[in-house]
Amino acid sequence: METTTTNIAMTDTAAAKVKQLLEREAAETPLALRVAVQPGGCSGLRYALYFDDEIKDTDVVGEFGGVKLVVDKMSAPYLKGAKVDYLDSLQQSGFTIDNPSAQSTCACGDSFH
Repeated sequence: METTTTNIAMTDTAAAKVKQLLEREAAETPLALRVAVQPGGCSGLRYALYFDDEIKDTDVVGEFGGVKLVVDKMSAPYLKGAKVDYLDSLQQSGFTIDNPSAQSTCACGDSFH
């Protein structure tokens, strides 16, 4: 099961993992998971995921399983239709972003264009 804002989706598995990580942070102010697209990487752009306590009026905000997910207005077009997931297997462990808008990706999986 997943919920979608106008631009991005997050699976229940990813939301549960973010919630678990936020509980460990024990921050004084509420934190949201920010997903951004930044210049860099071998394919031109890369994803950034981090906790943020600042939400701007221009941000796209969604809530998934009690977790706020925030995308800035510059990153939103690049993330339209993307899905944040969390994998925990023998081969891979961590957050992934499946982005159908990415024209190409690099071998490391962290960069796209």
